[in-house]
Amino acid sequence: MPSLDGKVAVITGAGTGIGRATARLFAQHNARVVIAERDAVSGEQTAHLIVQHGGDAIAITTDVTEPDSILATIDKAVQHYGGLHILHNNAGGSTERDGDVTTAPIDEFWRVIKLDLFGTFLGCRFGIPAILKSGGGSVINMSSNVALMGIPGRDCYTAAKGAVAAMTRSMAVEFAPTVRVNAIAPSATMTDRVKLLLAGNPALAKMADSHLVGLIEPEDIAAMALFLASDDSSKVTGHVYPVDSGVTIS
Repeated sequence: MPSLDGKVAVITGAGTGIGRATARLFAQHNARVVIAERDAVSGEQTAHLIVQHGGDAIAITTDVTEPDSILATIDKAVQHYGGLHILHNNAGGSTERDGDVTTAPIDEFWRVIKLDLFGTFLGCRFGIPAILKSGGGSVINMSSNVALMGIPGRDCYTAAKGAVAAMTRSMAVEFAPTVRVNAIAPSATMTDRVKLLLAGNPALAKMADSHLVGLIEPEDIAAMALFLASDDSSKVTGHVYPVDSGVTIS
């Protein structure tokens, strides 16, 4: 069974959804968890849930699109827990405003590039040096199955998540062997936000219907993150792992 004994993990966007599920799972496997969340209320709620069940967690209000904010979070995590071993760049997400390249609003393109791509870039920019100083560890980025297959109506999100996949591979080469860098590529995961998107997008709803082994829950993504965070994946780096119920091959 994977163990995160003695590990410190920073998880961005951990106030809800996949991030919250991952934070709780990491804590169950003995990690000390930093909830880096823009919404202070939901971040504190996640930390409280972990502590309530015997885990160790703190919440730090963080905007991953602002360099000073994510740098301060990394510094506080190291000061509080004495190091950093795991960085899960989970914050991100698409909206119903996305569309094809000819119709998607320009500001939606820049919104998703700033949040999903630049936010991941900044997390790595400041998190990797802290991991190196702590003796090494694991970075887990969030790509998407839209980076691996053609899905209409998501060109802004596809651009950002495709870039995250490419950046993951380059960083894996740059920082080996001390820091492993991998990414997860979920299909539609049944968070509250995605449920709303599915209701308003026939292409996404059709994709959800094509899941071969059932709909994906946040806990399914958290399980892959746990593997990539643990020493069980000590020889795994530079890969993008679909957790998609077979969507990309069906």
